[in-house]
Amino acid sequence: MTMTAIAAPTRDRTATPLTVLMCRPQHFDVVYAINPWMDPAVPTDTARAVAQWQALADTYARLGFAVHRIDPVDGLPDMVFAANGGFVVDGTAYTAMFAHPQRGPEGPAYARWFRSQGLRVVEATQINEGEGDFLLVGRTVLAGHGFRSDDASHAEVAQVTGLEVVSLRLVRPEYYHLDTALAVLDHRGGREHIAYLPSAFDDASRAELERRYPDAILVSEADAAAFGLNAVSDGLHVVTASRAHAFHAQLREHGYVPVGVDLSELLLGGGGVKCCTLELRGAAQPNIHAEEI
Repeated sequence: MTMTAIAAPTRDRTATPLTVLMCRPQHFDVVYAINPWMDPAVPTDTARAVAQWQALADTYARLGFAVHRIDPVDGLPDMVFAANGGFVVDGTAYTAMFAHPQRGPEGPAYARWFRSQGLRVVEATQINEGEGDFLLVGRTVLAGHGFRSDDASHAEVAQVTGLEVVSLRLVRPEYYHLDTALAVLDHRGGREHIAYLPSAFDDASRAELERRYPDAILVSEADAAAFGLNAVSDGLHVVTASRAHAFHAQLREHGYVPVGVDLSELLLGGGGVKCCTLELRGAAQPNIHAEEI
């Protein structure tokens, strides 16, 4: 499998390796349809999904990320999409409460892992799908709703984290989570930078994004459909879909280094790079150590 070479730093962008949680897709399959990308009639190749996922994990290792793994649970084919398992900020994990019963058991599974690692765990009382709909930019949480997470969870996240929470309504069902329509490129305070697909949001949300991030990268329909915005950035390297070619060019123009990976098999389940990646912010307790990939 061809992997994109990781280039040297460019301009004044700064790479800060992340600490992330991932789940090997050994039970991946599409046996139900809860988003427009899923079709149980289309065959899936679990071995290919595992190989593509491993290439993503290897890419993170090459970037110096600390990668933790949660054991997959048989019968939970979407557990590979670790971003949905919760939202971790400053060593506190806010748990997921899934909208669809097929994914319901994932919430407790991830909560048990958080507890086992010494994180402070706060159980959600409102429907939310973790980092799928909560993205941290500086000290502001951009929070999606409209398809999966209930907007009532936004107030709960604000209470749990003490951070500003900005609600954004998603209006296109194929971009059912915020992380499919918006990517955080630089989260540092005073240097916040994002990319997004304008048509995925209602008018009020789009106006709020324009006001807050006037220098944002606006991504094409084609690159969004390739899940280019379902990306992970360390502030310099942006790990994203290999097929999002125009987005890669936009990233280079802004001083980033795009790192393309192929997760086309997992896209059959409606997931990409960010879906497979839960950031563990402030998870520096002594009993948390990166695992072998």
